[in-house]
Amino acid sequence: MRKLFELVPLEVRVLYRQFLLRVIDLEALSIEADIPRFLGQFAGVLIMLSIIHAVRICLFFGAEPWQTEQHLIATMMLIAGLIIVVSWDATFPDRRDVMVLSPLPIAPHTILIAKVGTSCAILGLAILALNCFSGLVCPLFLGAQHGTIFGLLQPLAAYWFTMVAAVAFLYCSVLTLQGFTALLLTRRLFLRLSAVLQLTAFGLFLGVYFMQGMIANSAAMAAPENRAILDWSPSFWFFALFNQLNGSLPAELAWLARRAWIGLGIVIFGAAASLLLCYMRTMKKTVEEPDLVPGAHGLHLTPRFGSLLQTAIVLFSFRSLTRSRQHRVIFAFYLAVVFALGISLLRDEMPAHAPIPVSPDLLISTLMMMSFAVFGLRSVIQLPISLTANWVLRTTQLSSPVKYIDATRRSLLVLSVVPAWVVSVFLSIPFRPLGYVAAHLAVLALYGWVLAELGLIGFYKVPFTCSYLPGKSNIQYVFWGVLVVLLVVVTAIAELEQRAFGDPIRLSSLLLGFAALAVGLLAFNRRQAKSAVLNFEELPEELITTLGLISPLPEKINTSSSAS
Repeated sequence: MRKLFELVPLEVRVLYRQFLLRVIDLEALSIEADIPRFLGQFAGVLIMLSIIHAVRICLFFGAEPWQTEQHLIATMMLIAGLIIVVSWDATFPDRRDVMVLSPLPIAPHTILIAKVGTSCAILGLAILALNCFSGLVCPLFLGAQHGTIFGLLQPLAAYWFTMVAAVAFLYCSVLTLQGFTALLLTRRLFLRLSAVLQLTAFGLFLGVYFMQGMIANSAAMAAPENRAILDWSPSFWFFALFNQLNGSLPAELAWLARRAWIGLGIVIFGAAASLLLCYMRTMKKTVEEPDLVPGAHGLHLTPRFGSLLQTAIVLFSFRSLTRSRQHRVIFAFYLAVVFALGISLLRDEMPAHAPIPVSPDLLISTLMMMSFAVFGLRSVIQLPISLTANWVLRTTQLSSPVKYIDATRRSLLVLSVVPAWVVSVFLSIPFRPLGYVAAHLAVLALYGWVLAELGLIGFYKVPFTCSYLPGKSNIQYVFWGVLVVLLVVVTAIAELEQRAFGDPIRLSSLLLGFAALAVGLLAFNRRQAKSAVLNFEELPEELITTLGLISPLPEKINTSSSAS
């Protein structure tokens, strides 16, 4: 592999390494700026998912072969879509690329090859990691039906080709959309629309994955009520393509596989054309036109969120989330979990005839939504929006740290607790009795308040202003650990609520317990804030580093010198 890599021109290799470092935001996601280590941990999470898929195949493939294949393809497309959204601008040149590389003797097509190679490397890592076990177990079950070597190799080749083709379809579709949007719009309008398209694609990938069901057999696929889903769902297209390559596709579904071939050809041609045109026509536009979008003229009504300081910090936090691509994408990941939980609740519960009795699914889903909303915002606000601008807040620190920490608390409540609670209210409308629903919403509000207070312990910073040192946590362990802990805590709270419904004494005790915990944490944080100092700079620990130039004395010399 190394020898093949050395055959690539030197300019492409150098640019490839540099662009690979920029696909992942070091300030937000890196581990001591070690990209290989981060990619290894990212692959570790996907390998764990592959093991889970392999176990599911062993247990359910015989009874649900088509559902299992559809689930594998849909999951692969979801993971690839999320990676594409995170690296939204990685393939197109930005202002830094143009300003640094244009004076150098580097052709635009060299930059293009390096950037596309970087994105393909990340997506290739995801394909290999997510299918390292399931990509062998699933073809093995399919090939066992034939009993020949060719019967084992055919499903294996069909599986991996389908996964690569499905990821290529999504990647080229997004490139086509971005490229022609950049060609048709001015630079400033493109940047404004690009943020909207990014979040829309995020929601679209998640919405399709969680709302789209599985089709069990060919008779259900031929049903007229499923024709609209099959016409517009690429995951079903590539499911048909997989079965066509495997030789197990019914003849009446051949049109579905043709859609996969046609769609793949169209988006590959569109991506190639848009990339070539962009690199020839928009690189000059990137330098000549400013990136900042001027504010809209007219009457601006600014809402109040308490004192002037609290209002300023809440609005500063909101605008940081909406204007910064780095913060927007990270927070969108956590909101994606909230969005997915809400959609799953809608899919499972809403089709039922009202009124729907309050169920553990409603309790657990809304509690998990609140947990991820608060945890996500707490993780994002510690990342700086601009290190060169935090001096403004440092020089204008006229109030005590208590007031700044109160403003941070207000930001957590307004931007995470309140939106999650409002979404839960809308999801709870069809459920009955209303008394149980109101009690759960009260518990949910107090639970969000408790999470916000827990997030403020030791956090003596203004949101989005403190410099951030790359973390040292192991992502795969933190991811699964937090998920398991949240499931245990949320399930326990849901059980307490279920027992308290219909018992006013238990319900009152539960509400008073949460209220007392929230007030106690509030008092503790305010007491700690009185002696706290706002932190605007995170500095590494001071360590004495030796060069190791002096070798230790031999043991005999030490012994003789001590004797003398």
